[in-house]
Amino acid sequence: MPRRFTIEVEKDYFNFASAHFLVFANGKREALHGHNYQVYVAVEGEIDRAGVVLDFISFKPVVKQICDELDHRTLIQKDCPALTVHRADEHVTVGYRNQRIVLPKQDALLLPIANTSTELLAEYIAGKIRVRVRRRFPGAKLKTLEVGVEEARGQRGFYKGEF
Repeated sequence: MPRRFTIEVEKDYFNFASAHFLVFANGKREALHGHNYQVYVAVEGEIDRAGVVLDFISFKPVVKQICDELDHRTLIQKDCPALTVHRADEHVTVGYRNQRIVLPKQDALLLPIANTSTELLAEYIAGKIRVRVRRRFPGAKLKTLEVGVEEARGQRGFYKGEF
């Protein structure tokens, strides 16, 4: 059996406080509300000559930076078919049926996802990690990436995919 290696990072500062809402499969929208999200990351891959998958000290700032980009923003799922999203000079307007949410442009973060569920937020964060790790650690031989996003204690969604 081949040897397998994984690192996991879970830090108190891998967090972001953001507002969001879901549009459910039945078409109903929940009220705009917020969470103090926590992020967890695991990376599987081959170890290098030093015996590590990735250097923790260099890897942790990558995750922290992505969390910081999501922090204190209203997360908008711009790929949701039930919503219309319009950007103006100073505002973002989100339409849902006969309702409108108007936000200052700097407070809204338009994400290329269909919903702001923990599962899809985890996939979004994983994509950001993938791009930045490939750039920062070009020689790393990574196989899988798992990201968990917790919106409340004991309530977490995961994404796991190929690196």
